[in-house]
Amino acid sequence: MLFTLKKFIGGLLLPLPLFLAIIALGLVLLWFTRWQRSGKALISLAWLAILLLSLQPIADRLLLPLEKRYSTLNAQTPAKFIVVLGGGYTYNPQWAPSSNLLNNSLPRVTEGIRQLRLHPGAKIIFTGGVAQTSNISSARVAANVAESLGVSPDEIILLDTPKDTREEAQGIAGIVGHQPLILVTSANHLPRAVRFFEEQGLTPIPAPANQLAITSALNPWEKALPSAFYLGHSERAWYETLGSWWQNLTASNQQQE
Repeated sequence: MLFTLKKFIGGLLLPLPLFLAIIALGLVLLWFTRWQRSGKALISLAWLAILLLSLQPIADRLLLPLEKRYSTLNAQTPAKFIVVLGGGYTYNPQWAPSSNLLNNSLPRVTEGIRQLRLHPGAKIIFTGGVAQTSNISSARVAANVAESLGVSPDEIILLDTPKDTREEAQGIAGIVGHQPLILVTSANHLPRAVRFFEEQGLTPIPAPANQLAITSALNPWEKALPSAFYLGHSERAWYETLGSWWQNLTASNQQQE
């Protein structure tokens, strides 16, 4: 119940739902009250915020500080375990396996497979529990994709009970112990994930995947025109910021206890 409530409230605080709610409040003030100026101000500010957050220079400027913390891992390490954190998924057996991994999940899996190729003899651990409307876990769907790309089932370990990154770190600690591991997740999520794993006494070697913040050349119109694509980048930056605040808050509460 607490997990669902956390996700619901967190979802409402993301840019698009938040600013649409502000616009709705502004419309209520315009249509049903005497607070005309307040209504106009709320609508105007929310519109401007959506516009700015949908522009590439602003969205990627917000996201880049999170993503540049760790560099791409291209060298062999002593790690015998490669941990790929779960993400968005669905499940339709009629689809190509990779189509069931949504948003950030497929790049995580492909980077995990690349790390497995760099580390012969290692095991790859897919994490992620079962969604409330599904009977198959995120970990299982990711493993299906890996197997379809040539990874042997003998190389795969499933951890399919955790619901969030904190629980993933706790579960991995029970499998890996104090051995070093390669931690694969989205570049913007990696700073927070590394902290969760270190809190469990683990030694994660960061392997960022799914870098989004663009620093290379773009056509001028791609920088000037608002896009839902770049609004998604702003959303990721804000989501991870909220997650860090929550992580700090819960860590402080645990220390006080």
